[in-house]
Amino acid sequence: MLLFNANSIQMAVAILIAVLMGMTVHEFAHNYIGYVMGDPVPAREGRLTLDPRKHINWFGFLMFVLIGFGVLGSAPISPYRMRNPRWGYLAAVAAGPLSNLLLAVLFAIPLRLLNLPSFDLLNAVFRGQTSDPMSSLALLFGQIVFWNVLLFMFNILPFYPIDGWHIVLALLPPDLAIVWQRHAQTTQYILFGLILLSFARIQGFNILSMLISQPAFSITFFLLGLG
Repeated sequence: MLLFNANSIQMAVAILIAVLMGMTVHEFAHNYIGYVMGDPVPAREGRLTLDPRKHINWFGFLMFVLIGFGVLGSAPISPYRMRNPRWGYLAAVAAGPLSNLLLAVLFAIPLRLLNLPSFDLLNAVFRGQTSDPMSSLALLFGQIVFWNVLLFMFNILPFYPIDGWHIVLALLPPDLAIVWQRHAQTTQYILFGLILLSFARIQGFNILSMLISQPAFSITFFLLGLG
């Protein structure tokens, strides 16, 4: 289980809070921008809220807790209900991952202002070693930064049905967009294959880690001033 691999109960709780917060902000951003672009469904279904219960996919969240991967939430937006189906949908879809990146930046700022020694910050954020309220706060905020960067990186991958695939679709000219749609299932198979390979833990052959985890660590280190 993913959370059982955490270095402490405090870190496991911090991860849960970070992912729940990231999921909520991500789905709210999809719904809110979709509503602004003319889709009435998010408002009709009560999705214009930061209440995680309105956005969470309980089965997917449980999968995340158990195996480290799952569909955390959902947003009932559609380009066909928007005033500008192409650019309105692009804005609504892109709002999700961009909101995670913004959240990571916002929580990195107070950590930078705390001006903790790099060694103490590393121990708190990535090893879960806390000895006082300040290091406990660093652990929580650091996990919020890392997991939101991770959500950002994952959701910009160009594989169906991830946000990145829809972003590419909206950016392509109509003729290429048709070809992109035709190969949606192929990209989905590639994604599933990459996920299975990541679970296989073949030494030096975790492509998904290269695409997501390694850049996420680099961005997190940069945001926290550890680079």
